[in-house]
This record gives sequence, C-alpha cells and structure tokens, in this order.
Amino acid sequence: MSYSPEIFEAAEKELEKRRLHSEMDLEKRRSILFARSPRAEEIERMIARTSVAAAKAIFSGADRREKLEALRDQNLALQNELNGIIKSFDFPENYLELWHKCSKCRDYGNIDGKMCSCMKSLLRQISYDRLNSISPLSLSTFDSFSLDYYEKTPMKDSKYSPNEIMSRVFTFCRRYTRTFSQSSRSLLFQGAPGLGKTHLSLAIASELIESGFGVIYASAPALLTKLNKESFDYERSSDEGSTEQLIADCDLLIIDDLGTEFSTRFSVSTLYNIINTRMIASKPIIISTNLNIAELQEKYNARIISRIIGSLDRVEFVGTDIRQQKRRGKKPKAAGTASTEML
Repeated sequence: MSYSPEIFEAAEKELEKRRLHSEMDLEKRRSILFARSPRAEEIERMIARTSVAAAKAIFSGADRREKLEALRDQNLALQNELNGIIKSFDFPENYLELWHKCSKCRDYGNIDGKMCSCMKSLLRQISYDRLNSISPLSLSTFDSFSLDYYEKTPMKDSKYSPNEIMSRVFTFCRRYTRTFSQSSRSLLFQGAPGLGKTHLSLAIASELIESGFGVIYASAPALLTKLNKESFDYERSSDEGSTEQLIADCDLLIIDDLGTEFSTRFSVSTLYNIINTRMIASKPIIISTNLNIAELQEKYNARIISRIIGSLDRVEFVGTDIRQQKRRGKKPKAAGTASTEML
C-alpha cells in the first residue's frame, strides 16, 4: 500500500484512542454496577483470587487435578451468581467485557498479522478527510442557504421566476442527499458565478460525510494540481493510498469550479480518466461549472464533452450573483424553504 507514514500514524493514534475509550467505558460500567450491588464487586474479587489459586495449583503436586476441579467449580458458581446480578439490572450479558468498535481485531487494526477491514476503512477515511481539509465544508449548509436572494419576477421567456427554479433546485439537492446511494445519479451544476453551486455542493458533501459516506470534495484546479504533483513522485505507487485511487473509490466525488483550471495535456487527459473511470464503475460524481455548454465544448475535447453531457444530469442555477448582492448590502430575511417539487 502507498498510504503515507503520516496517514498510518494517524490511524494508529485513532485505534489507540478507541482502545482507551473502551477501557474507560468498562470502568464506568463497573462503577455503576458495584454502586448498585456491592456483592457484585465482592464476587469479582473472589473470581480473581480463584484464578490466582488455580495458577498456584498447577505446581502444587499430586493433588493438583482435584484442586483445579474444585477451583473451576467455585469459579463457575461465582460467575453464574455474577451473571444473575447483571441480568437482574437488565444489563447486557457482556456488561463487564470490553466493548470494541471492531470486534474482529479488538481495535488493534490487524488479525494474525493481516490488516483488518476496519484499519483499511480508517486509512481511507483519514485520507478523505485530509483531501477535504482545505475545503470550507462546515461553512455551507442547507440551513444557511437562503432563497431570498433570488428574484420572484418570472424570467424572460419563462413562466417561472429564479426563486421558483432555485426552490426546486434546493429541494432536489436535499432529496438527493437524503436518498443518496451508490446508484445515485451523477450531476452537472451549471450556471453563472455566485448563484449557489458551491454552497449546495458543500452542503451535500457535509451531510453525506456526517452520514458516514466517503466523499471527496475539491476544486478542479486543486485536484488536478495534486494529481500532477503525485504523477511525478516516482517513489509513490498507484494503489489504494494514492489520490487517483481514492477519487476512483470514494462514494461520491465532487469537482467544483470546472473550467477554472489551467488547461494542459495532462489536465485534460486526467479529467477524462477521472470521469470515465467513475462512469464505468457506476459511481456518482457531481461537477459544478460556470461555463455554459458552448464554452465547455470550446475548452474541452469531444471525449470529455460526451461524458459530461451524456452521463451527468444537468441542474441549472439561475438568478443574480449573490456575492455582488451581499457586497451591495442586501441581507436575506431568513434561510429559505423550498417547494416539494422535483426537478
């Protein structure tokens, strides 16, 4: 694997934290039980003494078998009594055992020298988090999205106003997030700058990450720059620890600001490979761009355009640049609520 030492170190620290939490949680449960039943604490001490006595009996001579059998029967009787006390309080049978997040490896990350699936998931999640660390994921939520910036007058050559259209876009994005799965549709957020594409992209990413999905969010320039840098790192292999593999495997990839990247042969071919790989694997992707179809066709080759137009469902953002409205001092009354209609 090609995860960096820093990623492995972060994963080990997280596993250590989980083990410590399990131990502290057990001590807390023991304290609760013993406060309710002093007899339970006494039994636990007696069981510990029988274990010590059994160890001594092994080296005690000819009658060790009889001693061990007697200690076993005593230990079993004490354990049954303790289990009865635990049951009387409606506590689970394993109340006095360590509760691990991963029962397979007991939060050590490996089983018989082989990496546990929980460790693999942890390494991926830490990698996702670090890729997303430069994105303001916590700053844009559905609750902070306001429809009051969108005009309520019908648009030219349309019976709908920007407010009505964006209300449906907002509702669609929330529903997309709530019903997200590996078979969800891939989307193209398209519209002029400052209309909420980045805000709703970040809101989708934030909620899905909170729900436990593996999401990578990045602007096109940042993502392509990172991939370009890794392509010239000859000491790094292209397996599951690489950015290339992570963006291929994640549950949802969101590429923001497509079209603002510096166009090179590398960026164009890499972009095609990213989209094509996810389309072949039927993995959803969300792309946002300020460019219209004609501008996309002018900037990218036919293969990329075919993938974008043919494989992504278009979601059009309309209205007047919200950033300019804010600079002029316009303030929303409250976070907007959307209609229940679907696009």
